Amino acid sequence: MKGKISKVLVTDHISEEGIKKLREFAEVDIELELSKEELKERIAGYDALIVRSGTKVTKEIIEAGSRGKLKVIGRAGVGVDNIDVEAATERGIMVVNAPEANTISAAEHTIAMLLSLSRKIPTANISLKSGRWERKKHMGVEVNDKVLGVIGLGRVGSEVARRAKGLGMRVVAYDPFISAERARELGIALSSFNEVLSAADFISLHTPLTKDTHHLIGEKEFELMKDGVRVINCARGGIIDEGALRDALKSGKVAGAALDVFEHEPPGENELLAMEEVIVTPHLGASTEEAQKAAAMVIAEEVIEALKNKTVRNAVNMIYVQEELMSTLKPYLVLAEKLGRLSAQLIPKSGRIEQFNVSYEGEIGAAGAGIGKNTRLITVAMLKSFLSWFTDGVNYVNAETIAKKFGIKVTESRTEDIENFSSLISVATSLRVEEKEEIKTVAGTLFGKDDPRIVKIDGYRVDASPSGYMLICSFLDKPRVIGPVCVILGDKGINIAGMQVGREKTGGEAVMVLNVDGSVSDDTMEEIKKVKNIFDVKLVRL
Repeated sequence: MKGKISKVLVTDHISEEGIKKLREFAEVDIELELSKEELKERIAGYDALIVRSGTKVTKEIIEAGSRGKLKVIGRAGVGVDNIDVEAATERGIMVVNAPEANTISAAEHTIAMLLSLSRKIPTANISLKSGRWERKKHMGVEVNDKVLGVIGLGRVGSEVARRAKGLGMRVVAYDPFISAERARELGIALSSFNEVLSAADFISLHTPLTKDTHHLIGEKEFELMKDGVRVINCARGGIIDEGALRDALKSGKVAGAALDVFEHEPPGENELLAMEEVIVTPHLGASTEEAQKAAAMVIAEEVIEALKNKTVRNAVNMIYVQEELMSTLKPYLVLAEKLGRLSAQLIPKSGRIEQFNVSYEGEIGAAGAGIGKNTRLITVAMLKSFLSWFTDGVNYVNAETIAKKFGIKVTESRTEDIENFSSLISVATSLRVEEKEEIKTVAGTLFGKDDPRIVKIDGYRVDASPSGYMLICSFLDKPRVIGPVCVILGDKGINIAGMQVGREKTGGEAVMVLNVDGSVSDDTMEEIKKVKNIFDVKLVRL
């Protein structure tokens, strides 16, 4: 297929609109019933894998993909608990999802479950269709003026809260990641986790499934709840301890539960399915025509953008920057990569790197808006370039993970105070050399909009263009140092394109940066090192 250089494997059903979109860019294979071993065997031949909740993308599958050309894993939906994101990140494989596609569908399903639970609609339906007229048995409760406790105030939780307020419910919520300002915008009272559990008549769960949220609601949590509370889970199975829920239903502590998700799906012989107080649906939260079409289109677009190495909005394991900021940010990313590569080449071979400290000064250090809010991407660009000098396979996705694996602590600092420059980016690399601590520093800025310059090396002021080959000499500021070095290079036929010297005081230590038009041999380097008063020479390739 001419022009379609990428290959995409789809292993769960997604809407045909998404498939058509993918086929405009890539070759697409649809294999809906691959076993784990079959997927592991085939995945290395694809650039992208697209799944829903049915395919389990394990560490073994990711490792097999990383040995081939796998670059991105797309989840046509929100939750990525069926994907080993940590393993993907370690191997530089991007994970993208479609977090907004099913928001309305999931919120509507939650409200439907809440109302069905309050009015006992499923059991009343079955009773009447079985020929019984049992009005008293199916007595319900109103939701008006009842307290709905929302655990997790993200996209779906916020939409559920809005709809519940429209039904006359009072909403309290717990979410450690939502600001009080955001809660006020939604007209919702933020409370502690325990306060929400104890105040609510209905509790609706809207958190992802993580190590921290597994069995978030268990025996102790049920004890905190009101007698007769009703619980709804349309988020992820495993958030509720199903054994504890069963016991709470049997004791009457919980009057009813509505479950769209289960710890094991399909749930098999689960006692909750046989309990009259429990309403169940087979993971239908996103099962609307609108949601499925939206999820397929979003994930197709995200995967295509990832394969084109463009900005991806919904990357789970990579920083997102708004498209309109990228043109402004791009020159800083170029500068960052130069600084990272330069820093790496200044490290002594015997040095053990402990910290990588990046500071932003001046306009770029103002955290209020614009680039100042997106310095993390610049830091990652610098870190990626730095680590790539020591190991293979480092990219924007896994740079921070690899640094952590190497035991390197990465920090950022910002200040608006600065002299001489409008913006300055510095990196200080702390290391151990024969049990002694050393710190190597470099700093750079932009002249104009897109002219990167190195302006400091180990504290010495210079003005060097970070391109091609650079010879960096540390020396005592004495006569007959610069001249002999230039003569040696000239005798070897090496042209000097630029020269900068930085010093603090006459006769003290200084640094000389020579931009040269070609590489410098080891023999020539040794000859330069023998020049009197030179104590270190490094050839840097940028």
